[in-house]
Amino acid sequence: MNPFQIFIAFVSWGTDGKNRPVLVLSLNSNSVSVYPITTQYETKSEAVKARYFKINDLVDAGLTKQSYIDTGTIVKLPYSSLSNKKPIGSLTTLDKQRLLDFLGK
Repeated sequence: MNPFQIFIAFVSWGTDGKNRPVLVLSLNSNSVSVYPITTQYETKSEAVKARYFKINDLVDAGLTKQSYIDTGTIVKLPYSSLSNKKPIGSLTTLDKQRLLDFLGK
């Protein structure tokens, strides 16, 4: 598991949650920090849209629908929340650079 790889993980909020793609940011001995990835964009407020990063290279990312990284939410997950220990994809070099530029704004 490496930063910028995309996995499917169970992400919970309160008493609810669901399996969703996540972008690995960092890992330590017992957890992984990730950004959630979503397809929901159009109905969001301008403030929320401003923190969503559009993934351009969907095939390399292992995604089939236009998706966005929610850079406003860092989630710490136990390794056990990853539904598969194998990534579904990763960001391309170009998308990585675009994300780093986006975060540097």
